[in-house]
Amino acid sequence: MSSYKRAALWMLIIFIAFTGALVSRWSLSENVSAEEDTHYKIIHTFAEALTLIKKNYVEEVEDKDLVYGAIKGMLSSLDPHSSFMPPNVYKEMQVDTKGEFGGLGIQISIKDNFLTVIAPIEDTPAYKVGVKAGDKIIKINNESTKDMSILDAVSKLRGPKGTSVTITIVREGLDKPTEITIVRDIISIKSVKSRVIDSSIGYVKLLQFQETTSSELEKALKDLEKEKINSLILDLRNNPGGLLNSSVDVTSQLLPPDKLVVYIKGRDGEKTEFKTSNGKPSYKYQMIVLVNEGSASASEIVAGALQDWERAVILGTQTFGKGSVQTVIPLSDGSGIRLTTARYYTPKDRSIQTTGIKPDIVVELATKKGAKKHPVFREKDLEKHLENDTVKDAEPAVTDDKKEEDLIEAPVEVSDEDDVQLQRAIDLLKSWDVFKNIKKAA
Repeated sequence: MSSYKRAALWMLIIFIAFTGALVSRWSLSENVSAEEDTHYKIIHTFAEALTLIKKNYVEEVEDKDLVYGAIKGMLSSLDPHSSFMPPNVYKEMQVDTKGEFGGLGIQISIKDNFLTVIAPIEDTPAYKVGVKAGDKIIKINNESTKDMSILDAVSKLRGPKGTSVTITIVREGLDKPTEITIVRDIISIKSVKSRVIDSSIGYVKLLQFQETTSSELEKALKDLEKEKINSLILDLRNNPGGLLNSSVDVTSQLLPPDKLVVYIKGRDGEKTEFKTSNGKPSYKYQMIVLVNEGSASASEIVAGALQDWERAVILGTQTFGKGSVQTVIPLSDGSGIRLTTARYYTPKDRSIQTTGIKPDIVVELATKKGAKKHPVFREKDLEKHLENDTVKDAEPAVTDDKKEEDLIEAPVEVSDEDDVQLQRAIDLLKSWDVFKNIKKAA
């Protein structure tokens, strides 16, 4: 079949599909509305462009490439978290939530048309070679990432264990772009780490929210209980989020049964509530939650619920501010779309979209003496981000003319003793114990 005939066939298929929809609407209404007429004209324009491309482009173009490109374009025009997944990427996405894949171990997004690191995942290859939150990845294996989709980038960054990939990064404070070669590994992420601090304080760090996180946390808390802890530090710093249901299951272990954790609301305004389950234990010791600008999405759901129910003190710096919900929808050919379908709200009706969770106690992380300051990277800095619908004057995006409060010094890796946020949390928990004992004695 000639390219012209194929193009004509495509136009006919699109026309039939759309007119079929109109016929079904006509059965309910005598007249075609102005809205339907507008839809027809738009679809006709799309079909016209497809026909012209197929007929006149200098080289043969695969139908699938054109259609996939059109779908990518539609989704990328919406917001930074809606995207198209070809079959191979959709399959990898399903593996992600299991907590194991071959790659580098970084959470990325798009800023200024370039890939930007939200947070490296602890103990992964990217983390070990020093990739940091806010790094702009301008090249992958010498290929420019300008206008590259996140999913295309993911497919290039991932690969078999033992193979390497070279990324070129731009970082505030570095004089020129820097190449970093990273050897891929199996990113088998244990999402929960725990230990006892100072004999009576339990410490739990959640790295991300995946299918196994709740069961891992349950085991960690039971082990800490055996150590006779009387207070808990929950560390959500640089946790990029993950599964909504996982965040609800985690919160169920920290709040009483039947408490609202989060609710979501889509375009139709209908609420869907997520509450703590009845079958999970609710630990009642004093708790502090550590957060920072790398705490995003599901992390913010947990922190917001614990803050609203006054179950924990939130300590650290303002969180990332991703308050939207993405639904993954499979398509018939094995591909899929990730579509932003709702906003989420904390129990006290707060949307954290662009504003994040503001700590009860603000404590900056330790920095290098005299380190150059760089802009904080959050949801509000992403192009086409959704606006916060509960705050009239949401914070504007960081621009080149940055205010002093929009800048932080580059954080460095520190030991427990030098981690000022952790040490402040420990001091507060010890103080509570002292006052509690005084009250008992009185």
